[in-house]
Amino acid sequence: MSLKKAGIIIILILLIDQISKFYIKTNFALGEEIEVFDWFSILFVENEGMAWGTKIPGQYGKLALTLFRLAAIVGIGYWLWDAVRKNGSRILIVSIALIFAGAFGNIIDSVFYGIIFDDSYGHVASFLPEAGGYSSVFYGKVVDMLYFPLWKGYLPEWIPFWGGEYFTFFEPVFNIADSAISVGVALLLIFNKKAFPKVEEE
Repeated sequence: MSLKKAGIIIILILLIDQISKFYIKTNFALGEEIEVFDWFSILFVENEGMAWGTKIPGQYGKLALTLFRLAAIVGIGYWLWDAVRKNGSRILIVSIALIFAGAFGNIIDSVFYGIIFDDSYGHVASFLPEAGGYSSVFYGKVVDMLYFPLWKGYLPEWIPFWGGEYFTFFEPVFNIADSAISVGVALLLIFNKKAFPKVEEE
C-alpha cells in the first residue's frame, strides 16, 4: 500500500473529525445533549486530552501532555513511513494511518482550539472571537460528542463492590479521532499475524 493511499485515509478522517468538532463547538453549549436513539446521543463535552477526562496536575500539566503528544505523532508518522518503505502489510499501514489521523485530530484541538474559539459555558462558542480565545496555544481542550449509553440501570446486589449502584454502559463520550485510534489498535490486535507476518528464514 502506498503512502499516497495512507495519506488519503488520514485526510478523510481529519476532515470528518474536524468538521464534526467545528459544528458541535459552534452549535452546542457545553453539556447540551440531543438524544438520537435511546442508546445514542450527541453530547457536547470537553476534556484536557487524556483518556476518561483525566488531567495532569500542576500549572504545566496540560502543556506537558500536548508536547508529549506532538512528539508521539512524529514517532507514529515515522512508523507509517517506515512501514510503507518496507512494503508492510496493508492491514498494518491502514492501522497506523488510522492511529496517526486520530492522534493528529486531537492534537489540533489541544494546540489551536484555545485560541480560535471562546468558551462554551452557557452559550455557543464563536469562531475567531474579537476578544480572543478561551486560552492560549497548546492549552486547547478536546471536543467530544459521541455518547452511547447502551444500558442504564441498577446493578444486581450480588455483584461485589458495585452491587446496587446505578451504572451506565457505555459511559465515556468520545469523538471521530478517538474512534480512529481505537479501530487502528483493534485491527493490530485482531489481525496481529497479518499485520506483522513472520519472515521465514531461508
